Amino acid sequence: MSDEVRFDDADLRGARFQMVDLTGATFRSVGFHGVVMRGVEITRTTIDGEIEDVVINGVDVAPLIEAELDRRFPDRVLFRPTTADGFRQAWDVNERLWAATVERARRLPPEQLHASVAEEWSFIETLRHLAFASESWVGRGVLGDPTPWHPLSLPWDEMRPRPGVPRDRAARPSLDEALTVRLAAMALVRGVVDGLTDEQLDVQGEPLVGPGWPDEGDSFTPRQCLRIVLNEEWEHRRYAERDLAVLEAQGSGAQNDHGSPSGPSAPYSRTP
Repeated sequence: MSDEVRFDDADLRGARFQMVDLTGATFRSVGFHGVVMRGVEITRTTIDGEIEDVVINGVDVAPLIEAELDRRFPDRVLFRPTTADGFRQAWDVNERLWAATVERARRLPPEQLHASVAEEWSFIETLRHLAFASESWVGRGVLGDPTPWHPLSLPWDEMRPRPGVPRDRAARPSLDEALTVRLAAMALVRGVVDGLTDEQLDVQGEPLVGPGWPDEGDSFTPRQCLRIVLNEEWEHRRYAERDLAVLEAQGSGAQNDHGSPSGPSAPYSRTP
């Protein structure tokens, strides 16, 4: 088929695909909940996202994937803390890991930090998005600030416009300008985890006030909000490290596959 067929913002729940060739297809920010596939052929396929209860040929592969990722990245298990001290330790590790990633990024020409790899966010956009995540889930979700966002903070691409929520996708701040926003948001999280007690972790917060993200009227515990932030921090640093390697290879003239889909524009999971 020569012409590209696109389904954007489409509801295909309950659809059936039979004798369909999806070779070379791209799925971005797509839900596959409750999907049944029979007689499929899957080769040379990259899947990157949240994987749970995925049974392939009778085997639930999600626990195998989680165990292998924990084996490859021993710090990863620290990002699923259960105690206040565990959240402090996780944030210590997160600050250390991100400091190293930022130093790696500084070695690239400034213009490359605005470059997209495989249509994903640039390094600068990633920093702006993580600021938004911390401001939303800690500034708003934990501390109750109805409008905690900096004008340069960046929500995920598919979020529909909301009053008071920044959405300047075209902004091109320098690395230091983006880091100013990013570090202020990280300091917000640091202030919460430093004063956190085990007793506070599961105290339900007051319903959120005013339009924004998370939604007005929702309420969360500190455990829920901080686990979401830690997940964002871990996954987006993984994406950033992957894409920095591609940019470094481009600078050296080495061949590369231009990365793989990371899904940075997907909405934040509410699963603590």
